[in-house]
Amino acid sequence: MTKLLLSLHVLAAILAVGPIAVAASMFPRFARDLPAAGAGAGDGTGAGSDGGAVKGRGAAAAALLHRICRGYALFGVAVPVFGMATGAQLGVLSDAWLVASLILTTLAAILLGAVVLPRQARMLGAAGIGLDEGEAVPVIPDPRAAAAQLAMVTGIFNLLWAIVVVLMIVRPGSTTGA
Repeated sequence: MTKLLLSLHVLAAILAVGPIAVAASMFPRFARDLPAAGAGAGDGTGAGSDGGAVKGRGAAAAALLHRICRGYALFGVAVPVFGMATGAQLGVLSDAWLVASLILTTLAAILLGAVVLPRQARMLGAAGIGLDEGEAVPVIPDPRAAAAQLAMVTGIFNLLWAIVVVLMIVRPGSTTGA
């Protein structure tokens, strides 16, 4: 059972966290040049902006990357669930490396849910993408600065996951081998 749980944990990590890390890292590149709402945002024409269809494709790419992040974030819940089940099977739930990994995973999840996804949605909303009818268009005074800040936060998210991976492999202080 332990090998099955560990396999599911690793597969969930690769298939959920990997796409989030990549899509979230790519989002700021496309979002920094989003047109302002009403300037052909998201319609593929780029009308009213000096990038033409290129900016429309950038808006579509940013919207797709945000959907990937949102969708895989839900699937990503499986990673700590299978991880804790595996830890329980191995009897290591109180080991420092696992506790540290769970804390870092929680911080990464909070960062994704409370900062990365909302900022992505806000940047898209400022371009008139993904707004509900009657919803106010958020104003972002400097989209390039907002994209740079989002890139930094996304880098921290990815760094947290990289540290978790190292902890999972090295398992400092573990008595279960490796």
